[in-house]
Amino acid sequence: MKKAALILFSLLMFPSMAYAQTPPPERIPENLNFLVILENLVDWMFSILIIVAAIFLVIAGFSFITSSGDPEKVARARNFVLFSLIGVAVGVAARSLISFVRLIIGG
Repeated sequence: MKKAALILFSLLMFPSMAYAQTPPPERIPENLNFLVILENLVDWMFSILIIVAAIFLVIAGFSFITSSGDPEKVARARNFVLFSLIGVAVGVAARSLISFVRLIIGG
């Protein structure tokens, strides 16, 4: 049994060993400036925000279903929906702000 597990483990590790080699060092591109870094950061944060907002919307839907008419639980579920939609609106505004700044600067 241990031999089969060892063989399976070694077969699964072969692809990761190929990725363990370090790539040659690359130069930093000349067009890598503050706005590009900021835009990449905002894109990552927006992706995380959308995932978190979707999770909160699922929690809100579950709260609506399980509230069984309890006004406190219904209000809590509505707050989840409201706050997740406000978060998405702030994220969209942040993404559009980067485009607006880039338009003004001319980059």
